[in-house]
Order: sequence, then structure tokens, then C-alpha cells
Amino acid sequence: MSADTAGASYGSVRDAYDTVAEDYAALLPDTRAEAALDLAMIDAFAAAVGKGARVLDAGCGAGRMSRYLAGRDVAVEGVDLSPGMVARARRDHPDITFSVGSIADLPYRAGSFDGVMLWYSTIHTPPPDQPRIYQEVRRVSRPGGHLLVGFQSGEGVHDAAPSYRRYGHDVTLVRHLFTADEVSGWLTAAGFHEECRLVRRPAGVYPDDQAFLIARAG
Repeated sequence: MSADTAGASYGSVRDAYDTVAEDYAALLPDTRAEAALDLAMIDAFAAAVGKGARVLDAGCGAGRMSRYLAGRDVAVEGVDLSPGMVARARRDHPDITFSVGSIADLPYRAGSFDGVMLWYSTIHTPPPDQPRIYQEVRRVSRPGGHLLVGFQSGEGVHDAAPSYRRYGHDVTLVRHLFTADEVSGWLTAAGFHEECRLVRRPAGVYPDDQAFLIARAG
């Protein structure tokens, strides 16, 4: 999981993830935080793009979900705002290509990917800046390509810093909650067509509903 945003917040999000990168990656190296239903949506996304498809893990963090995607027989590469996270991703997953970049300004040519995954990488971006993300994802997606987005479902702004203090660092970070309908509206406006969604109730230590949408580029 990682994130992006605009203006002054852009730097604060990058700095926060740079600060926690090493401990984050060490304490959360794989998919242990995901419920079976969450992983089932990734499996459905991988099946939709097909074997050998070029897939972008946008907001890849330290690469744990890129590794999961690679195990689903797709050609995955990752991009993240945080140089610290990307450095750890390259170290832990040297067979996968990772780049530093913003999900609101992706460093790829138009139509480069068969699929794009936004796995909790939009959650630090305020609502007014959300449409730009989906426009960028549509730009780098080929016609007929797929998008998977996962996020905390709800309303309002929460202080995300306590979750990261468990890694022993005092950072400043907020997360924004959205409803599935809001996200569906943004991706539809960008040129995607929603194919399915899952909203599940909280599980474990996470207090919010979790939502996942799969959409197809028109």
C-alpha cells in the first residue's frame, strides 16, 4: 500500500512513506493483511487481463502486491511516489521493475498497460484530486484494459498516523474515505465501465468497510 496527492500534501505523503519504508516492508512483507475476499478480487482482475498481460501496480509501496500479481502469471511492474519504498521493492523483488513516480502523473506512454491496479494507493488523495488519478490511469490503459481499485469505504477524513507509529516513527498522514458509488463515478467519467464491485465489512484490526471495484477501459 502506498499513496499520492497534490500540492503541499504530495511532499508530506512521500516523506511519511520514506520514513517508514524499511520497517513497513519488514513487518508487512506479503499479503497477510488481506482477507481471502480481497485476494479473490485480485485473482479476478488477473484473470480478466489474461496471462502474460502487462500490468501496472500503481502505488506499489515496497512491492508486496506486485509479487502477488507476478504469481498470477502477469507481467507486472510497479511505480510509487516514495523513493524509499521503491528502493526496498527493488531490493526485495529484483526480478520486477519498479519506478519512482506519481499516480497523478504516470511516467508511461498512452496505452502502455493491459491492466492497472490501485491497491489502497488513492487513500491519501482528497476528493477534488481523485478524477486526475483515474484520467491518468485511463491514459496509460489500452482500450479494453482493466482497472482494479481497492480502498477503505466510508466518508470523511481520518488520521492515519497512529497506524504508522507502530513502526516506531512519528509521521503526519491522513486518509480519505470514499464510497463505492463515488469511486465508480470518477472512473466512469474517466472512460471506464464498472464490471463488478465488492464491499465487505471490517475484519481484524481494521475498523472500516473495504471496497474493491473492477472496471474496463472503453
